[in-house]
Amino acid sequence: MSDLRKLVIDGTEIEVDGAMTLIQACEEAGIEIPRFCYHERLTIAGNCRMCLVEVVGGPPKPTASCAMQVRDLRPGPEGQPPVVKTNSPMVKKAREGVMEFLLINHPLDCPICDQGGECDLQDQAMAYGVDFSRFREPKRATEDLDLGPLVETHMTRCISCTRCVRFTTEVAGIHQMGQTGRGEDAEITSYLGETLDSNMQGNIIDLCPVGALVSKPYAFTARPWELTKTESIDVMDALGSNIRVDTKGREVMRFLPRNHDGVNEEWISDKTRFVWDGLSRQRLDTPYIRENGKLRKASWPEALNAAAAAMKGKKIAGLVGDLVSTEAAYALKQLVEGQGGNVECRVDGAKLPAGNRSGYVGTASIEDIDDAKSILLIGTNPKAEAPVLNARIRQAWSKGANVGRIGPVVDLTYPVTELGTGRDAVEAVLKSDNSGKEGGLIILGQGALTEADGEAVLAAAMTLAEAGKSKLLILHTAAGRVGAMDVNAVTDGGLKAVTKDAEVIYNLGADEIDIEAGPLVIYQGSHGDRGAHRADIILPGAAYTEENGLFVNTEGRPQLAMRAGFAPGEAKENWSILRALSAELDATQPWDSLAQLRLSMVGSYPHLGDVDVVAENAWQPLKAKKLGKAAFKYAIADHYLTNPIARASKLMAELSANAKARAKAPMAAE
Repeated sequence: MSDLRKLVIDGTEIEVDGAMTLIQACEEAGIEIPRFCYHERLTIAGNCRMCLVEVVGGPPKPTASCAMQVRDLRPGPEGQPPVVKTNSPMVKKAREGVMEFLLINHPLDCPICDQGGECDLQDQAMAYGVDFSRFREPKRATEDLDLGPLVETHMTRCISCTRCVRFTTEVAGIHQMGQTGRGEDAEITSYLGETLDSNMQGNIIDLCPVGALVSKPYAFTARPWELTKTESIDVMDALGSNIRVDTKGREVMRFLPRNHDGVNEEWISDKTRFVWDGLSRQRLDTPYIRENGKLRKASWPEALNAAAAAMKGKKIAGLVGDLVSTEAAYALKQLVEGQGGNVECRVDGAKLPAGNRSGYVGTASIEDIDDAKSILLIGTNPKAEAPVLNARIRQAWSKGANVGRIGPVVDLTYPVTELGTGRDAVEAVLKSDNSGKEGGLIILGQGALTEADGEAVLAAAMTLAEAGKSKLLILHTAAGRVGAMDVNAVTDGGLKAVTKDAEVIYNLGADEIDIEAGPLVIYQGSHGDRGAHRADIILPGAAYTEENGLFVNTEGRPQLAMRAGFAPGEAKENWSILRALSAELDATQPWDSLAQLRLSMVGSYPHLGDVDVVAENAWQPLKAKKLGKAAFKYAIADHYLTNPIARASKLMAELSANAKARAKAPMAAE
């Protein structure tokens, strides 16, 4: 029930919910309040005092607007709405005093600070700072922390806003940072000098309002005004996190998160943030043809000619990889099926039902996690498969949701009720009474669907969702999978059926599988990974930052990834390679641009035209089948090395090695 209250802010009367804080009410009125410690997604600390405002008729001193609710304001003597001033002489003097205090110990190293140009303290010192300091004492200095290979620290710059401490404990779910000491000796530090053990730690770089926490790999490589900024979509997992790609010339310098409440809020995983060094390594930049067992460089006309000659009149199989955009999957399907072949996108063997969107996407949106009363995880480890989604489940748990798990025990950063590790646990839950448990959510992972009885597990999960009136979310691990399923890039019988007796395999970026000896392999992709090693003809394609494309995330939301740079050397955009090859095959596709291809695709599959909309999926439950006996396995063994871009990244290799070393390290007896 809303509790609406009227108040007057700077002469404007507004009506807001009484539970709102004054800083939020001021934002509703279009007035920006300076702040350092307040962040809308973290608990309130109220310790920087920069957001001071004057409450008329209240105490004769300014009030911290982040820590006072509207309902706590007293009305005027005749019941008039309370009055708040954000620009009175009292407020101006108070904010200037706070800024002067903050700068007493802050070092004067803006020219060499990596945060220069995008620093909150710098911006607010321009507005509220004075041009001289009354303090002549020596400045305090602090030792830097070693938080690992991602976050570089300069703790002398720290203003103790505690945003990093609150983020790591509340959102990331680790307890390795805190504040020790009092007064002048107070400092943010890590517990026993530990490095951070989280795949969400990079977010504290964005949260830090000064240059105390900066990105170690990006440090001293560019200034913010030199960068070209492009809004795009991440493909490191199937969540479809909204990102900003910053490029300098042709080189990607960094990835930053964009706010999207329905998908990733404003967080991204470390893999998403730091994988950019993999975009410039091991790249395919020219076509190759294998002769006498060795690959040699070739020109585009020669390579396309060889590919067309190899395909004509042969039995063709097309494989769609994990990072392929929906347009490229659609183009490959049109090309291969036009030659009498078949395509398959479920290259990991997942038993996803073709044409049944409620079976390969589910009925839940990611936002449904926020209000779920109970969450059941089946055969999924969201911490490795979608770290940002895992943080969202943690937030639901902190609000009181009960989280149950069927699968091997791993630490998810929040307590879960263990229901068993295998199929027998699913059967036990099916037999239990599910009535009166509305508001539930079932999250089904790919680890449960890739085994022989995957279809039976999916049918059981759908039966369970129906019985408990719960929503179902299929958590994918491949960014391009849902889009490829949407354009029906599937064959009855899956991977085995499509590759059986195939004479030519057209491998579009499928690097996670081994293709047996026998068929001729045409590989189209961006990196010299497993697919390229097996290939007879290599056609170099663009990576996800180098072409426009549509990606449908795990909840079925189509989103546009935009081109931030150009592919290296002679590499081309994926759809254009397929268009050029179709002309060589005398089966020219009816489009000459990405826009025409997209129009054709949306004409066949209209829901793909509704960008950023989660479509409602018609419920089509599967018939119950006999479940196996084995325990579930998780789809991802090594979170940091799941795709060719990550495997080409030096930093991801280091993070993977660190994670393995940490898992092996003996724990001290407590």
